Amino acid sequence: MASPQASGGDNCTGISEKHLVSSDFEVDNRGITQDTNGEHANIQDIPSSNHRKNVSLDPYKQVQSSDLSQTVTQNKGRRRGVKHQRAHVREKPFSCSECEKCFKYKSGIVRHKIIHTGEKPFSCSECGTCFTRKSSLFKHQRIHTGEKPFSCSECGKCFKQKSDLVIHQRIHTGEKPFSCSECGKCFHSKSSFVLHQRIHTGEKPFSCSECEKCFNAKSDLVKHHRIHTGEKPFSCSECKKCFTHKSSLVKHQNIYTGEKPFSCSECGKRFQQKSDLAKHKRIHTGEKPFSCSECGKCFRYKSELVTHQRNHTGEKPFLCSECGKCYHCKSHLDRHQRVHTGEQSFSCSECGKCFKQKSVLVKHQRIHRGEKPSSCLARK
Repeated sequence: MASPQASGGDNCTGISEKHLVSSDFEVDNRGITQDTNGEHANIQDIPSSNHRKNVSLDPYKQVQSSDLSQTVTQNKGRRRGVKHQRAHVREKPFSCSECEKCFKYKSGIVRHKIIHTGEKPFSCSECGTCFTRKSSLFKHQRIHTGEKPFSCSECGKCFKQKSDLVIHQRIHTGEKPFSCSECGKCFHSKSSFVLHQRIHTGEKPFSCSECEKCFNAKSDLVKHHRIHTGEKPFSCSECKKCFTHKSSLVKHQNIYTGEKPFSCSECGKRFQQKSDLAKHKRIHTGEKPFSCSECGKCFRYKSELVTHQRNHTGEKPFLCSECGKCYHCKSHLDRHQRVHTGEQSFSCSECGKCFKQKSVLVKHQRIHRGEKPSSCLARK
């Protein structure tokens, strides 16, 4: 016959084996459960008198309680280990019921669900703008405070966001990590790369709610909207004249300063804007980057292509208010309107004679230079 000690020892071993199990264990007799993911430990309500009685009278129950505490501690550590391991195995056990996107951590899916609910719990005390994330609110508040905590070690320029600093630093390093698979052109930032790709795809995802015109970039749509609203947010500090675009204001301000900071390396001609210099350089290079899809003819400037394409479409958007005659381009309308006004805008610096058209003035000036007119002009 087995001794009580032996019997008790076997019983103790059984109790320990029952409790020191893997993370997905269950112990019903004491009302303690652990779920398979190790996320919840639930100790059900047990009368305190019974609990004290069982612990004091049964030494094996004390062993059971001690083992249970050890098991809970082990599983807390295991939960941390499981989260860490997901970083290596890329496990994403939490999926969104709306769009099925998956996340490594529960906190990630909680933040994500706000996208579907539209909830924006974080609001700016200055302007009332609301945000889905607290971090986005912090970034926004720098607009009001003017804080720029991220500075470039090379040139000292400061930025509101670290991501802007990282992109800026590529100017100094020359790094262009985003390359186009179509043409091989490389870019400092992903946003510039995405915008460039729309040239190849023809995608114009931003459309005007007023006229349905579409644009490659959101910034272009914002600028376009001002045509409909009449908004002119950029004003000159000298004359108070207002402009729809900042570039127009900068160009206007050069009237007062006379500054032309951009010079051509070929001929030395100077320009107020970098874009004007880029256009001018095509005269030297012979580049004609804008081609007609109908006939293949190429042009130096986009405006020339747009005007040319009206020959194919038959569009004549410029109407004379006097006689109703229509023209392909504005310059032709301006020239025509001088017939009605009698204006002679082009005068000869030698003799003071005036002309309605610049081309006629040019021909006239050959007389003073002693140039022989062409045979066709002579016949006239």
